[in-house]
Amino acid sequence: MSKLSKQLTTLAKQGGGSFKTVADRLKIASRIADRMGKLNIQIRDVKHIKTNHIELYIKSRQEEGISKRTLQNEMAGIRNILAVAARTKLASPQHEKLSNHALGLSNASRNGTKVAISEERYLSAFYHAEKQDMGVAMTMQIARYFGLRTEEAIQSAKSLKTWQRALIQGEKSVRIVFGTKGGRPRDTTIIDREKMLYAVNQALNLASQSNGKLIDKPDLKSAIDRYRNVVRNAGLTGKYAPHSLRYAWAVDAMDYHKNNGMSDDEAKAMVSMDLGHGDGRGRYVERVYNKLDIND
Repeated sequence: MSKLSKQLTTLAKQGGGSFKTVADRLKIASRIADRMGKLNIQIRDVKHIKTNHIELYIKSRQEEGISKRTLQNEMAGIRNILAVAARTKLASPQHEKLSNHALGLSNASRNGTKVAISEERYLSAFYHAEKQDMGVAMTMQIARYFGLRTEEAIQSAKSLKTWQRALIQGEKSVRIVFGTKGGRPRDTTIIDREKMLYAVNQALNLASQSNGKLIDKPDLKSAIDRYRNVVRNAGLTGKYAPHSLRYAWAVDAMDYHKNNGMSDDEAKAMVSMDLGHGDGRGRYVERVYNKLDIND
């Protein structure tokens, strides 16, 4: 690891925040160090980073087709790293050349580009993944029927027995503990007990043969990388990226809550809580998650 990479990694760790925030910032730090080399920017110390270096980095990411929202998040991470390094001028969100507006990153919609994946497309991707890596397929299945984020689904092996018990005993929800955003546990409504129990039983059987894991890798990062590579090859890209599994669950959950007597506003708030967003973001969830693909 180069001196610059070591410095950026250390600063990223010192920036504070939740486990996921720090983990995302570490990825950004690693990417910056790697990209500097590819861009032939020969610097070895954070104190030598200049305005044009960051501009070139962002431009290179834009040329890859990375969305404005993602690059806004990357710039937030970069500013945090620079602030910890006492590069306060470069870290300012109002910087003359490095503000989101100056970099062409403003006016990004929070609506996102993902859609709720159809059952047909999901099953096609599932069977494709199953041929490559059964653990990835089981993780996909858990993500789809529990409405989980990628990291939550990968770490679900730690909760499978608890979920199995809740499902068998007729509980109304399961508790999501591991991999949650901000480390905040939440209760997710059981909307299809049969499918959820089937997924849990299959996952438990696999985990018992794979060192207690769904994806048998030495650490979380390598497990996430393996998952993303396999599902990408299975067709979960673009608007059908892995998050589309969570979108599909949200559509099912909205219907479930309405069919069980909730008003439209109550159902939105409940789905928002099921997803871990809090009851105040019901309209956001309806706008972002409940988008069906008209081509499916």
